[in-house]
Amino acid sequence: MRSGRAKDLSRNLYSPAMRYFLAAAEAGSIRAASRELNVASSAVNRQILWLEEALGMQLFDRVGRRLRLSQAGELLLAHIRRTYSDFEGTVAELDALKGLRRGTVSIATVESVADSLLPALISSFRKSYPGIHVNVSILSSQEAAKKVESAEADVGFTFDPPETSSLTIAFHRDLVIGALMTPDHPLADIKSLSLQDCLKFPVALPAKGLSLRTRIDVVRSRISGVSRTYVEANSLRLMRALAKEEGVIGFQTQIGCEDDLASGVLVFKPLTDLPLQADRFCVVTSSLRALALAPGMFFDHAVSALTEQLPADDAI
Repeated sequence: MRSGRAKDLSRNLYSPAMRYFLAAAEAGSIRAASRELNVASSAVNRQILWLEEALGMQLFDRVGRRLRLSQAGELLLAHIRRTYSDFEGTVAELDALKGLRRGTVSIATVESVADSLLPALISSFRKSYPGIHVNVSILSSQEAAKKVESAEADVGFTFDPPETSSLTIAFHRDLVIGALMTPDHPLADIKSLSLQDCLKFPVALPAKGLSLRTRIDVVRSRISGVSRTYVEANSLRLMRALAKEEGVIGFQTQIGCEDDLASGVLVFKPLTDLPLQADRFCVVTSSLRALALAPGMFFDHAVSALTEQLPADDAI
């Protein structure tokens, strides 16, 4: 979300057609956009019609009173969001020149990083820059990458992001996926453990859409027989709790389960299956725009800290 000052300035510096289109696209109707903008519905509709005529393309499909973006509308919306996001960054840099030391960092992250690595990163960053606002969204790996792509987040912490020219992978480490279980589990003392060994027991699988599940399914497709799946969930925290309380096997990297391993409540057994040897943890930014001052400072801080915490030689 844009800051109040940047939003006020954008009202004066950007054309009404672009602003009205953005409001209608986000609200889903002309009437809702007019209330948001505090202008007449006819004015909003007129500006959108003018924009469609100028571009020679239909930006919305009208379904009753609702508006649905066309393919051209989706492209224009992404452009406007990037433009406004860049503008907010510029405002933050101008403020910094005046010594205000304020700004906003928008972060999209997966749950395991939010549980373990991110709190310390944010805490140490805010000790140096207490005036900078940090906004965090906890999402799936795919959603976190998409949020950075669409300029809705400055920095993303994700696993196995898509290969696309609109994303820059600024930091990565390949991490082993392992089986999490209690120390008294029958497999806890097995030295070399495969996914097939685990599937002979009740397991908690990551939900579809998570990068962990994609890699696990590659291996599962090669295994005959029905696995004894106990539950599927999109929360690694829940799966760790089930491993502790119900004695099932969960699957993840060691990121996010450090406390349980250190206390001995759970044990982590690396899996020998090749696709599970390199779940790629990445810090991503948009390649379509430069980071503003505040996000840039956080990004540099995060990469520096993670380079020390996750040495390349120890990652796999």
